Amino acid sequence: MKGNTGLNRIVKATGYSMQGLKSAFQHEAAFRQELLLALVLIPLAFLLDVGQAERMLMILSVFIVLIAELINSAIEAVVDRVGAEVNELSGRAKDIGSATVFVALLLMIYIWLDALFL
Repeated sequence: MKGNTGLNRIVKATGYSMQGLKSAFQHEAAFRQELLLALVLIPLAFLLDVGQAERMLMILSVFIVLIAELINSAIEAVVDRVGAEVNELSGRAKDIGSATVFVALLLMIYIWLDALFL
């Protein structure tokens, strides 16, 4: 994107972002599953009798899961691009990316349970 400035840069960056979302949807089953979860939970957050702060946290936690999955998918794609041979660092990178999604899911579950039951 070198040489792009102002509105042109923003338009091109938005296009690349949309390509990334499309790619994640097409190639990552976990992203599709978490997106489906988001499509259920976000409207549900508006239907539940919770305060505005709780609702915002509930929705934010869902987006954190999606963000973590996108980052994890990017890490996996780069590692797979580098090579198919077993490598300790490659395995560690993939495991840490997966752990990121796991922690985000735990956070989301905690926030939703806390908002609903505590």
